[in-house]
Amino acid sequence: SAQRQGTDIDTSKKFSGGTNKQTEANKNTAKLDRETEELHHEHVPLDVAKLIQQGRAAKGLTQKELATKINEKQQVINDYEGGKAIPNQQIIGKLERILGMKL
Repeated sequence: SAQRQGTDIDTSKKFSGGTNKQTEANKNTAKLDRETEELHHEHVPLDVAKLIQQGRAAKGLTQKELATKINEKQQVINDYEGGKAIPNQQIIGKLERILGMKL
């Protein structure tokens, strides 16, 4: 409305205005990096993964057949054998029962 009336407009630049800088970000990123290294999920140990592979091979089962027997997807067996899965006691229990071995 001041522009319409023809009066002077005060235009003072704010300190750090419009620079889009966050000075706290540098401190927080280092802290976040430390936290993410400490807070990671456990994966299936490789010795357990090898036991699953050997047990499945001894029974003459494919990953898909083993997955069907424990009512899981084939990708779950693949992840367990690759050591990428997050251990789940229910799934490990089913595998132990079908393979007839302690994991």
